[in-house]
Amino acid sequence: MGTTARRSIWAWGLESEEPSKADRKAEAKRMAEEYGTVVDPPPLPTIDRVDIRAPRIQAPDALATICSHDKHDRAAHAYGRSYPDKLRAFQGDFRNAPDLVAYPSSEAEVTAVLEWCSDNGYAAIPYGGGSSVVDGVNPPEGYDGIVTIDLTRLDQVLEIDESSRAARIQAGVLGPALEAQLKPHGYTLRHFPQSFEFSSLGGWIVTRSGGHYATNHTHIDDFVESVRMVTPRGVWESRRLPGSGAGPSPDRLVIGSEGILGIVTEAWMRIQKRPRFRASAGVRFPDWAAGYEGTRQVVQAKLWPANLRLLDPAEAQKGSGLDGKQSLLIIGFESAEVPQGAFIQEAVAIARAAGGQIDDDAIVVDDGTGKPTGRGGNVGAWRDWFIRAPYAKNTQVGLGLIADTFETAITWDRFPEFDAAVRTAMTDILQRVCGGGEIACRFTHVYPDGPAPYYTYAGFGTPGAELEQWNMIKAAGSDAVMNAGGTITHHHAVGRMHRPWYDAQRPDLFAGALREAKRSLDPNGVLNPGVLIDP
Repeated sequence: MGTTARRSIWAWGLESEEPSKADRKAEAKRMAEEYGTVVDPPPLPTIDRVDIRAPRIQAPDALATICSHDKHDRAAHAYGRSYPDKLRAFQGDFRNAPDLVAYPSSEAEVTAVLEWCSDNGYAAIPYGGGSSVVDGVNPPEGYDGIVTIDLTRLDQVLEIDESSRAARIQAGVLGPALEAQLKPHGYTLRHFPQSFEFSSLGGWIVTRSGGHYATNHTHIDDFVESVRMVTPRGVWESRRLPGSGAGPSPDRLVIGSEGILGIVTEAWMRIQKRPRFRASAGVRFPDWAAGYEGTRQVVQAKLWPANLRLLDPAEAQKGSGLDGKQSLLIIGFESAEVPQGAFIQEAVAIARAAGGQIDDDAIVVDDGTGKPTGRGGNVGAWRDWFIRAPYAKNTQVGLGLIADTFETAITWDRFPEFDAAVRTAMTDILQRVCGGGEIACRFTHVYPDGPAPYYTYAGFGTPGAELEQWNMIKAAGSDAVMNAGGTITHHHAVGRMHRPWYDAQRPDLFAGALREAKRSLDPNGVLNPGVLIDP
């Protein structure tokens, strides 16, 4: 019942995009040269070799045509795309795959599936694009029946209000399809997370997704005008307004709710004219400290660049080809109405005054003619590396490398000490678990009051023990982030993976209020159990 171009059951992307045997052999050779450990790539998993228990439940006749017990459908919905997810799926571990996958194509069908699950106590897992890296779509243990509710058939832009620049959009639409429907009208949502290709509007809303525009409007919160959500108790819909001071916002309870209160079916979203004017620059700083000080000065000038992404020396070397000592600040501006040349000159002047270096001819400005920006030199090299990253990681699964990321946010005054503490903790745990490794950082987003650091790490694990070792590294990094005053997540969401640290971060009284909200909307506790709060 899935689409013709089937998703891989283990890798990022489609089955047709899985790495070849030659790709994996080449990656194993490269890793042997870097880590000194030779691994013979195991064969790729295929659905015919996967063992999945028989479905324990059967859909009622009224829902049978939209529910699938197909082996591939169930396997493809068993995991998100975190490091443990991909490794377990690669190893053929689908012991807790959903019993059924429902594909509703209307709100009435969503309601019917959810009522059936609630009446029978079956776990109901809302599913958009399946790109969660925090166990946000993984079926929970302890339920006699599990139904994953895949919303990708709710994939239409239903209405565009050109006067208010807003659109009513179904929640299951994936990023590329959403933009393709807005483009003929001259609009864009302008929300581009790295998971854009395989994530949905509803997923963005309930996980408080962060797009890869680094300043100003970047979180999905900024684009939501109103939300419609189906709950076991009925439909929740907020009034469509540009703003309101009428008590706590109903939208704010939905945004970030991660599927525990209801299933978002559609939303009115603020949209924008597609940009015509662009400008880009890559400013080199002599070291990491000079780079983040320069970044702070640029963002606090409130010029609101679309991109203000700082790469530390390790990331700048790997992704942009710098010397391993310099950091790189990538600056980008765009607008549908206003030429951007003056803005980027101001930002570059601030960066230069803080110690940054860039040749004048490396500042690229498009005054509406379509001149490419952000494509050449160090900036273009990093962009290409960044876009390829999820697919490049597919070649490494099962080869023993433990490589992952975590992200957070912290205020500027605490960042130097915070960064030092996190790097020390990660260097120590990688040494103890893997005998060494590498740690790098970039700012994915920056605010006038602080950055959102995004750390990447890698170390070679012990074959067969990678999941246990990953857990040790994840715990050490998360503890370091929390002990140094950061947030356990800036845009990856909480899911089940971050629960221990989220429980410590949130106020206890708020947790109680959230439990009462869930009890009111989901009295039988079937929606995404174990996410954010206990069932």
